[in-house]
Amino acid sequence: MSSELANTHSLWIDTSSAKTYPRLEGDIEVDVAIIGGGITGITAADLLKRSGKRVAVIDFSRVGCGETGHTTAHLTEVLDTSYQDLISNFGIDGGRLACQSSRKAIQRMEVNVQRLKIDCDFRRVPAWVFSETSDEIDWLHSEAEAALSLSVPNTLCDSAPSPFPVKKALRFDHQAQFHPLKYLRAIAETIPGDGSHIFEHTRAIDFQDGEPCKVTTERGTITCKSIFIAANVPISNRLFLHTKIAAYRTYAIAFKAPEAKMIAGNLMWDTLDPYHYIRTAHINGEEYIIVGGEDHKTGHDVHTDTHFQNLIDWCGTRFDFIQVPYRWSGQIINPVDGLPYIGRNSMCDNIYVATGYSGNGMTFGTLAGMLVSDLILGQQNPWTELYAATRVKPMASAKQFLSENIDFPTHLISDRLSASQEPDLEHIRENEGALVRVGAKKIAAYRDTEGQMHMMSPVCPHMGCYVNWNNSEKSWDCPCHGSRFSPVGKLLNGPAVTDLASEEADDTLLYAEQRYEEHPPNANPLGSPLMTFMCPFKTNPV
Repeated sequence: MSSELANTHSLWIDTSSAKTYPRLEGDIEVDVAIIGGGITGITAADLLKRSGKRVAVIDFSRVGCGETGHTTAHLTEVLDTSYQDLISNFGIDGGRLACQSSRKAIQRMEVNVQRLKIDCDFRRVPAWVFSETSDEIDWLHSEAEAALSLSVPNTLCDSAPSPFPVKKALRFDHQAQFHPLKYLRAIAETIPGDGSHIFEHTRAIDFQDGEPCKVTTERGTITCKSIFIAANVPISNRLFLHTKIAAYRTYAIAFKAPEAKMIAGNLMWDTLDPYHYIRTAHINGEEYIIVGGEDHKTGHDVHTDTHFQNLIDWCGTRFDFIQVPYRWSGQIINPVDGLPYIGRNSMCDNIYVATGYSGNGMTFGTLAGMLVSDLILGQQNPWTELYAATRVKPMASAKQFLSENIDFPTHLISDRLSASQEPDLEHIRENEGALVRVGAKKIAAYRDTEGQMHMMSPVCPHMGCYVNWNNSEKSWDCPCHGSRFSPVGKLLNGPAVTDLASEEADDTLLYAEQRYEEHPPNANPLGSPLMTFMCPFKTNPV
């Protein structure tokens, strides 16, 4: 578990072993440089290397420890975008292609599991979209008809394999689930050698399109023929693509409960907005129930512990459990028109991007690796136009475009003009952060577990918005485009490529520190960040 995210604990990271890879030290030359060691980058690297290309994968952290390590790993052609909206936005032909490509991506993962004999609990399972009230029954009927028109078989049912009653459910057979890190890390181990590499703890800070292309890192330069930005967000594209996507936090908890036996071997989603998603995972002889949901825009809610508690409360009326040993959150990127942006970057010849997977990261991440590897190899792919990163669909995305893009100008101006509501510096407790105003200047201040104060500029280096403190992840999150930073300002998530700037202590700050040392605030009433959440032993919902 990353010490920078010590307040959360991913089930996948905790239950898989990780091989370490070196940092990049010096200059190298390969055919393809891939930025990001998650499901997208590793899938593309595997396909390209097996096609004879020399690849270099770089990750600023560890392979799989980004969003792939914080998913719930539902593998499905049941997309976050409803089938009805898919048809409205892309037509019957486009909708069928989206479903077919998702199906092919799951088949690719299944083939990889069989080819490499990966022990990752891959299994084909049915998926259920269910409603607990009568309000969504008509919608489920319409969704069933839309799915059939896209050649997606389904069955309307009056029940589902759940310990709580449902009014109606839509069943889709032949979906899948797996342990994402056991899968990913097994594939990653096949990549180094024969001129190919994986480098961890290596941050890309600049990209140059051309013949050749160049990736500049902190410790060396990669010269290559093609670059694939496979890092969840397009760090090579400063503005254009970011107007078509929005970053959201999504939350998950895992626990043991007797109802796991009933749910095991099924994927489930309800019809709420934001929706809840359920599956189980059999790990070390134990069956865990995994429940996710509570999505909200990144950086827009500093009280993020509330979202974990809301999940616990929702589960507490549906499952019998006492402890929640695992909780984590992830960053999902929502596209304005409902499908990911995958392909050649705008105004570039040899730089490729992939983003906007919504809640289908494992499926679309694999699909993106397949599609971009075909583009780099010069091979025809039937999905190229559907997912093109440069596409603009005004009729499908105008309302969502305006809604998501109001945040940038709003925060850029209002954060600088708003009246001061921040706490005094000396009132910041250990392992807590806050924006404070010192004279005319705002500062992002964090007091570590030893009581030492760290002071940074609150200005996100991507586009200049002010970051906000995330109390559950212990991170600084940008509300404009989703960049995230550790408590002391180190980059965690793009699209920013540099850390928060440091602030020097002046006389006012030093005086506040002296007051803190003389009169420290009360201890954090929540106690340890690794506290186990307790839930009353509850039975069926009312």
